[in-house]
Amino acid sequence: MQVELPIETIAESSYRRIRGDIIFGRLVPGQKLKLDNLKASYETSVSTLREILNRLTSEGLVVAEGQRGFDVAPMSVADLREIAALRLLLEEHALEQSFDQGDVEWEARLVSAHYKLARMEKMMASGDTSRAEDWKRYDWEFHQALISACGSRLLMETHSAVFDKYLRYQMVALSYRGDVAEQEHRQLLGAALQRDSKTAKKVLQRHIQAGVEHALGKGLLSALPSQAG
Repeated sequence: MQVELPIETIAESSYRRIRGDIIFGRLVPGQKLKLDNLKASYETSVSTLREILNRLTSEGLVVAEGQRGFDVAPMSVADLREIAALRLLLEEHALEQSFDQGDVEWEARLVSAHYKLARMEKMMASGDTSRAEDWKRYDWEFHQALISACGSRLLMETHSAVFDKYLRYQMVALSYRGDVAEQEHRQLLGAALQRDSKTAKKVLQRHIQAGVEHALGKGLLSALPSQAG
């Protein structure tokens, strides 16, 4: 018997496209989101766009400016550090639970996710940034796989939302740390397969903090204010 998959609505498709364009930097921080322009670009109605932008406002990716409309959420150094700290808190907690409960299927998902990420990292290391978005998607997949046996859907969804905000900063800076980041991912994989949460947490702390400092050091974020506001 063939099972029919639900068809994604136009509104949901447009939401995903706009959200992706914000996260991957195609809609830049502070950019005015004019409904007439978005209507043509995303092929949806103004009323639907308002619903989408209000939804993205609740996620912190868009700012509602009263009667003046909507802007892409700005960025700040303080915001990046806060997002990174929250990501670390969530991921450490979920990681420990996932290591305790993970089975062979979880290990297989993790190894598969790491393989795809490692392939993209080799491309980035060679200087080929043409698939930078795939690199970050596989980065997201690996870290989600790492915690996917935690047993909490809410924790997974919350981590995913925070990771997307962290990813946005990395995409704006196109922040790739080379062999160091690749080695940290291998260490995280090894610690997971050994169920060594203590080592994994140490590597994760170093991984996230170094990612923040590298993104700031790229210079593309140097114009950001030191405090959100």
